[in-house]
Amino acid sequence: MKIKLDDLTGPEIHALLQEHLDDMHRISPPESIHALDLSGLRVPEILFWTVWDDIGDEDVLIGCGALKELDATHGEIKSMRTSSQHRRKGVARAVLTHIIEEAKRRGYRRLSLETGAQEPFQPAHRLYEWAGFTRCGPFGDYTDDPNSIFMTKEL
Repeated sequence: MKIKLDDLTGPEIHALLQEHLDDMHRISPPESIHALDLSGLRVPEILFWTVWDDIGDEDVLIGCGALKELDATHGEIKSMRTSSQHRRKGVARAVLTHIIEEAKRRGYRRLSLETGAQEPFQPAHRLYEWAGFTRCGPFGDYTDDPNSIFMTKEL
């Protein structure tokens, strides 16, 4: 597995992000979808990484994740996604660990995230709890939403 800083121009990442958005629209009501599209991810305060694996003779995109700077001491995890063909292989754990380390390197004291409350998000909840995240109230521009779970981790 290789994690690379990505410029969001490749067709593979466009397809993976579309898979992500399609899933969010299938699972969550429109007003509760906080996933970012390409233009939302292409802003200076967001760093975006892709995860690649050598499969056969080619590099295959297997996941992604982003870190958004909310302020000088607080970051937000965005766009965590593992390709549906590569789940349960440690991809999400690897990118989450990478993002946490980058947040520490940047001097953030806290890292937060929003994820869905519905049953399909249970594996994500377990992953974030494994990494030391605990539930919290809304942060940043978020508001209370029964379809959202907010989590945070002190670094």
